[in-house]
Amino acid sequence: MLRSLRFMAAALALVAAAGCQRGPYRPTAHFAPATSQPVGKTQAEDPAVAALIRPYHDKVTAEMQGVLGTAPVALTKKSGESPLANFVADLQRQRAAAVLHEPIPLGVMTNGGLRAGLPAGPVTLGNVFELMPFENELVVLDAPAATVQQLFDFAAHVKMAVSGATYTATPDGHALDIRIGGQPFDAAQPKPYAIAISDYLAGGGDNMVFFKNIAPRHTGVLLRSAIADHIRDLTKAGQPVTAQVEGRVKVQ
Repeated sequence: MLRSLRFMAAALALVAAAGCQRGPYRPTAHFAPATSQPVGKTQAEDPAVAALIRPYHDKVTAEMQGVLGTAPVALTKKSGESPLANFVADLQRQRAAAVLHEPIPLGVMTNGGLRAGLPAGPVTLGNVFELMPFENELVVLDAPAATVQQLFDFAAHVKMAVSGATYTATPDGHALDIRIGGQPFDAAQPKPYAIAISDYLAGGGDNMVFFKNIAPRHTGVLLRSAIADHIRDLTKAGQPVTAQVEGRVKVQ
């Protein structure tokens, strides 16, 4: 009872103070030392909780350790054109084309969108989750030629490759001699170019703000799933997981 009265008194005092204070109220949390419970390896495991979690933990661990394919050499990312970005951008185009039943001439993936490389040797589902830990969806943008020019000028600043295309990057960051599917890019073409890309980049992520006003076409496929499925398909076809720098970006 006494404890309740003290709480009510404290609450009333707080209300009264709030009514006359000149500045905004800034709450400060005060916790009794007894409520502080640091969690770490020294803390004893609760047997009941551990038993409850164990089946789920073991199932997830087994799935993450499942081998999807084999890479003769590691697929890594680096500044400019990289094997890993080429690999992902290419499979984006392939999967989007299969889902939408139409050719997709361009694919875009930035190095910043890839969190880890794929190791040499067995490639597991866990490796794919490390590579793509986000719930990003594979989408397609129908970009007018002017926006495509902006994409390549953006790419030229960082010497980024674009799947399905080649171009020359000038020292001042402009894209010249753009070729899409081996054909010269026509900046006056009225028909838009389909671009396979993550929903994050399509929404202007990584400073690709020139895409923000284009409504995406959804595939309903998570990019992570597309990567894992592509590696499985390679394995079924008896092919290794490989990619390389191909000279998609030429530097003046």
